[in-house]
Amino acid sequence: MTAHPARVDRLQIVAAAGESIRKGSKSFAAASRLFDRTTRERVWLLYAWCRRCDDIADAQDHGGALGDQSGAQERLTMIRTKTALAFAGLPTGEPAFDALGVVARETGLTLAMADAVIEGFALDAADWQPRSEADLMRYCWHVAGAVGVMMAVVMGTDPKDEDTLDRACDLGLAFQLANIARDLAEDDTAERCYLPAEWLAEADLPPGEQMKPPYREALASVAQRLCALAGAYESSARIGAKRLRLRQRWAILAAAGIYGDIARDVAGRGARAWDSRTVVSGKRKALWILRAGLQALAPVPRACWQAAEERRFTRRDLIAVARG
Repeated sequence: MTAHPARVDRLQIVAAAGESIRKGSKSFAAASRLFDRTTRERVWLLYAWCRRCDDIADAQDHGGALGDQSGAQERLTMIRTKTALAFAGLPTGEPAFDALGVVARETGLTLAMADAVIEGFALDAADWQPRSEADLMRYCWHVAGAVGVMMAVVMGTDPKDEDTLDRACDLGLAFQLANIARDLAEDDTAERCYLPAEWLAEADLPPGEQMKPPYREALASVAQRLCALAGAYESSARIGAKRLRLRQRWAILAAAGIYGDIARDVAGRGARAWDSRTVVSGKRKALWILRAGLQALAPVPRACWQAAEERRFTRRDLIAVARG
């Protein structure tokens, strides 16, 4: 019996998306295995679009070193065009954008949700840098918090459930804050800096000089501030995770723990945090998966509720900041 062509296409797109997440994010790939099959495939499909957009925007391949940054606006236009085609149900010529079209049709993702993510790439294309903490969080909202919202919808969250979407956004914010802290040296090499200018001034760090040896102790203090923020948003996300189905909750708590360890390790390494890339070992990932299984069955610890109070900006605050 011959398989239906549309089914074959979906299988091929899912396979390509699975390869993308295995290559681009070992941590998230490990956590995604905890989802039921349908959710796992849909998460992979959305991830593939996010990863491909990031690679196009930065002229890179599944992360890594940035490529030639000339032509950034043209690459941004390509992202917008192919994303619009995907939502229109038209072929895009790229599996990752076709993947977005598939998962959007299956879950109700909207072009407005995707546009919120693309605005983060637009900030990078404009060589934007944050002046204040609000600016930093606005950037994190676009490139990661908005992805968290899309992921929540993919997992079946009602798009009208504002508080759960806020918590899903918070997990994305925690991930991005941890990534920024870990990647300060790589970003500096690419002549990018996501540390607010006001934070640098408070720490007596001359702009553009933060990675130089005489300033490493001061930089470590600023990075620890980032990591503390990441911890507050991680705690908030753990509250929202309790509203998900068991396997989804397990996967999200595993991802929160693994990415949370990146922030905790950067903070713990102090001035040596950028001597080598901070990674979470396979053994520690496995331990987090086991630990998350127990956490998924237990009430949210009181400490999470207390830590979540330390975050200054919710998703709705950041949407307002983005609108000016």
